[in-house]
Amino acid sequence: MPSIKLTIDEMNYIALFESVTGAVTKDCIIDENNDRIIFIVRQGDMGLAIGKGGINVKRLKNILNKNIEVVEYAEDPETLIKHALAPARVKSVKIMKTPDGQKTAYVTVEPQDKGIAIGKDGKNILKAKLIAKRYFDIEKIVML
Repeated sequence: MPSIKLTIDEMNYIALFESVTGAVTKDCIIDENNDRIIFIVRQGDMGLAIGKGGINVKRLKNILNKNIEVVEYAEDPETLIKHALAPARVKSVKIMKTPDGQKTAYVTVEPQDKGIAIGKDGKNILKAKLIAKRYFDIEKIVML
């Protein structure tokens, strides 16, 4: 796993997120292109992070005036990519290495969930790609 360096802004967002939700945050990704902040929370803390009826996410959205997305952390790339694409039902994730050494994740989802997995303007698949690149140096995600 590559080492992750957090910026001052990311550390401040993590502190705010943890004080509002009580969930332990492992990472924060600021996605300026899609006007959102992605928080990676410790396994088992998703309920705490989201809050009843999504109240914590709504609160943070009002405070920060940005879209908030929460992804549950996982130690292995397959599970982390599945979590990043939720609520789409992912059937399988296979990581393959190309001859030049680049890693590609091939993701198979239920056919009716393909739109959910890709998201509007591809933003859900982009989120999965950002996270996979950051944690496991996976360059591409291909939806099958």
